[in-house]
Amino acid sequence: MLPLTALITGLLAATPPAPATAEKLLEEVRRPGATVTLVNIWATWCVPCREEFPDLLRLRRAYEARGLRLVLVNADFGEGRDEAVKFLGEQGVSFPTLRKEEDDDAFIRALGGGWSGALPATFVFDGTGKLVDAWEHKETYVVLESKIRPFLRREGKETTR
Repeated sequence: MLPLTALITGLLAATPPAPATAEKLLEEVRRPGATVTLVNIWATWCVPCREEFPDLLRLRRAYEARGLRLVLVNADFGEGRDEAVKFLGEQGVSFPTLRKEEDDDAFIRALGGGWSGALPATFVFDGTGKLVDAWEHKETYVVLESKIRPFLRREGKETTR
């Protein structure tokens, strides 16, 4: 039997975010299967990012089956990358995430939406990959939900995409 500390460490372990260019991120946004993709760019040093994180995960749990794809993009650099993996584990993130590998300008140009590079930054894309909303601040669960609901499949309905 594993000691308790080893068991807890194993439960908190998360897969490190995969390196991503702006183009790789856009490929993920356009990947078939979702009716709405919510992209959130965050960093561990960003307090509002950390505060918003549980609501993003709650949203994913509530609406993934209805077509929501949540794409988390970590913007930490250097030693912050280890902190990001630890944070993802603490939050129970068990799905693949991304790590921004290009400079801010490449991501700003690719994502559009008037993004200045401030964090947190959130982008809503419809099922075709078209940007339909974006903002640069922490949002509440209720607001996040209101931004994605128009694009979700109805319960019990499947998408043809």
